[in-house]
Amino acid sequence: MDVQVLGPLAAAASGTSIVPTATKPRQILALLALNAGRIVSVPQLMEELWGTELPRSAATTLQTYILQLRRNLRTALRASPPGTAEQVLATRHGGYVLALEPAMVDADEFDRLAVLGYAAYGAGDMTAASALLGSALAKWRGPVLVDVRHGHHLSIEVTRLEESRIGVLERRVRADLRLGRHHELIGELSALTGHHPLDESLHAHLIVALYRCGRAPRALAVYQKLRDTLVDELGLEPSGQLQRLQRAILCGDQVRDYGLEGAGLPLLRQPRLVG
Repeated sequence: MDVQVLGPLAAAASGTSIVPTATKPRQILALLALNAGRIVSVPQLMEELWGTELPRSAATTLQTYILQLRRNLRTALRASPPGTAEQVLATRHGGYVLALEPAMVDADEFDRLAVLGYAAYGAGDMTAASALLGSALAKWRGPVLVDVRHGHHLSIEVTRLEESRIGVLERRVRADLRLGRHHELIGELSALTGHHPLDESLHAHLIVALYRCGRAPRALAVYQKLRDTLVDELGLEPSGQLQRLQRAILCGDQVRDYGLEGAGLPLLRQPRLVG
């Protein structure tokens, strides 16, 4: 099987889609996929579908949805031995499990590559770190489960993955900066800061890349725009680290090409209140 959740939901067995069209069965499949190999309890599934106010028929309706998913699996796996669908979507004590190998789910592959990329970064191998983290990011086809309704449990998983994506992206940019890829990063970072106008780390990397490419005025303009946005929207000043970066550029001091971390400045956050 091949299951994709990093974008629109897609799931196929033997090349045939098993994704149902109805909203709630899609939620069940998505939650089971994000917990592939682990039991998802009946109460968790019910809460995902109906919240805390369960209909009287919740248990029966949930079983109907599970049967529908198994029917889709059985159709896709018609060339497999009898009972295969029940082994793939298995009933366990108190719940259900989608018995898949981690490599079959794109979110699990993203996590695996991210761990390897972080390890390579920690070991100082920036080339491997950039490649591995880039491969992890390449698994994404859009917002997580963009075409699936998110109940309580899916919302938690979606938030985790989206935050993890930003962390992996930021670390890959740091690796690329340390590899001297400043010119190549400017376009990407300009777009990213547009999408994340309050993210200090991404702005800091853009400022460093611009400065190292001889574009100090543009680097200072990026800082000023970020400051204006923080003050106007949050009533906050940029962090002390970013302010020191600005002063270094104003004084024409050297700024390490891998950003604040390498310049002896801990990597950002916690802007100061204005006034």
